[in-house]
Amino acid sequence: MGDVLLTLPAVVALKRHLPGASFTYVVEEPFRELVENHPALDHILVLPRPVGNRDFFRFIRNVRKNRFDAVLDFHGGPKASLITLFSGAKRKIGYRIRYKGWIYHTTIPRHYDSGPVHSAENHFNLVRLLGVETQDSPAISFPPTDRKVQEEADVVLRALGLVSSKYIVFHVGAGNKFRFWGMDNMSAFLRQASEVFGLKIVLVGAPDDAETEKALLEGGHSSVVSLVGRIGLKILHRLISQAALYVGPDSGPMHIASATSTPIIALFGPTIPAHFGPWKSKCEILEKNLGCRPCRQRDCLSGDFACIRSIRPEEVIEAMRKYL
Repeated sequence: MGDVLLTLPAVVALKRHLPGASFTYVVEEPFRELVENHPALDHILVLPRPVGNRDFFRFIRNVRKNRFDAVLDFHGGPKASLITLFSGAKRKIGYRIRYKGWIYHTTIPRHYDSGPVHSAENHFNLVRLLGVETQDSPAISFPPTDRKVQEEADVVLRALGLVSSKYIVFHVGAGNKFRFWGMDNMSAFLRQASEVFGLKIVLVGAPDDAETEKALLEGGHSSVVSLVGRIGLKILHRLISQAALYVGPDSGPMHIASATSTPIIALFGPTIPAHFGPWKSKCEILEKNLGCRPCRQRDCLSGDFACIRSIRPEEVIEAMRKYL
């Protein structure tokens, strides 16, 4: 999710530079809502997920039918690289990744000796190869919310008794165990935040977060309500945009929050904000200065995920005071 959202500032800059060009965005099905009806895009091509070999190569044939002049591979993963390779585009632009650089006509580094570069800024470096000037780099822009989504979101808010700017959105998921804050931390946070701020706290997350949701709700915090696994990305964006504050780990929903004016308290563990922090957002970053960060999120050297779990609930509460 974040991979998609962090490309959008560069896409907007490219559209401004070439307003007469037609732009098509390739996106996997779960993230369609992030780009559907986006003003910088003329078309989208949706790749099913999961996708079998037969459907994948059928999708590539569909890509080739478009006879694209250029393809920019913002991702560099296996599927994105194959789509780029077989796209038939006259010019292929991507990152200089080991074993894959030969796929592209033009490449730039993904990592620099001078230090970390934010993912959004790196994407700007790609579109600069097409002559784009990005001194005034855009923020993350979410597709316009249509009336139907607004009405659906308002129904959700009313059903939970939520009033605009009178609730906090808390993301209980993390994408993987390396970014998971831990049940004890989250339970203590909910208790303290409820007592200190007196606002409702809305839990959000994916269907896979159902067990975490259940355990947190069993804590009996009367001010806590849940929408875990119950809303789509557009309604999530609407929900966050009307909240007083967003709290959560480095994750896709954090980047959705970046596409709103809602302040963000972001918890960083194995990743670092210099690479993936909220882009052009009002935010407070909480992180621990450990020598093992950043890591590839395959094994935890200490075995206790200290990078994320040593962030204390009291620290989060203190950061929240700046905005509440």
